[in-house]
Amino acid sequence: MLRSVGQRRVTGEAVDPRVTGLRSAVSRLRRELAGHRVDLADRGIAEDELAALDAMAVSGAPEVWRLRRSLLLVAGSLGSVSALSEALTGVRHAVELFGPSVPPQPPAP
Repeated sequence: MLRSVGQRRVTGEAVDPRVTGLRSAVSRLRRELAGHRVDLADRGIAEDELAALDAMAVSGAPEVWRLRRSLLLVAGSLGSVSALSEALTGVRHAVELFGPSVPPQPPAP
């Protein structure tokens, strides 16, 4: 069954608004990137990392350092494409809502 963008499935679980915001921002950037017909050398990297961001959001509890890593890869692969800057800024703001990045700690000896 198809749902409108504003509709969501009714379940007993609460949906984290940060996750919803991230998925929405990623979806927007993916749509705008798909519509951007200029050849970008690293378009595949951006598309892969946007898919990874969406998958992390679907998981429910994404690790902030992974979100930020994917964001950096997307930003780096898109370069300074002004046509995509607003959508990319939306993804950045959505990632920032998850808090400061904490790098993974090495295992204790």
